[in-house]
Amino acid sequence: MGPAALRTAGLQPALEAEGYRVRDTGDVVPGIFDDLTVEGHARHAGEIAAWTRAIDVAGYAALVDGALPIFMGGDHAMSMGSIHAAARWAEHEARGLSVLWLDAHADFNTPQTSPSGNVHGMPVAALCGVPGLGFVFQGMERARLDPTRVHQFGIRSVDSIEREALARGGIDVIDMRRIDEHGVRPLIAPILDDVARRGDLLHVSLDVDFLDPAIAPGVGTQVPGGATYREAHLIMEMLSDSGLTTSMDLAELNPFLDERGRTADLLVDLVASLFGKKIIDRVA
Repeated sequence: MGPAALRTAGLQPALEAEGYRVRDTGDVVPGIFDDLTVEGHARHAGEIAAWTRAIDVAGYAALVDGALPIFMGGDHAMSMGSIHAAARWAEHEARGLSVLWLDAHADFNTPQTSPSGNVHGMPVAALCGVPGLGFVFQGMERARLDPTRVHQFGIRSVDSIEREALARGGIDVIDMRRIDEHGVRPLIAPILDDVARRGDLLHVSLDVDFLDPAIAPGVGTQVPGGATYREAHLIMEMLSDSGLTTSMDLAELNPFLDERGRTADLLVDLVASLFGKKIIDRVA
């Protein structure tokens, strides 16, 4: 229902108003899947592997076609398909892929470490090639994400084992305390400078729970103390100014938990900001 809510909130016309030609390719449908035997605990492993394959195929086709794909989905496990497609395309183009992961959670668990077995808490680990998650990419042409090119921003809920794994993996984690202390601009600007210096493609993965639940209640994993309205818009505006974004996720929107479409409307506004919507033209 998340993609339907974003369509209803006017994502396509908002982008068209900024001068973009937009094509809605409809909902991705996974193929037939079997239950998978996984060491540890990974709920719905076979189904998620099938979704990953389907999203990867659709995303790669969009990138080959010269498009900038926006993936609208349910839980953040969707990013294993979308980011994998972007990583494959980056390899084809002989470029690197950087990821800006806007989320309350680090999503760096594995079936062996996850307290819940929810695979939406594992996508970054899977994409970075952490052992125990190969089942996700069964039968696929594998592309791995360089952990040092993953920039997690707004993190405020991390399991203790996950924290140690993040440090070992070399992930750049910017938690909410650092944002409180330094502000958004001094922390985002070096990330964008690094992406530009490397000549990387940039995938922006936005989880609704990155935002404070006071402004974005339509998510099942609310964590207090998230990004404010202006902080979120500033990130999108800086991304727009950089012109670096080549693909994007909008994850975790649950319209059943929303309040009169507030969260969906906010997401549409944020995406419009990333794609150039301005209050007033700035003079350089």
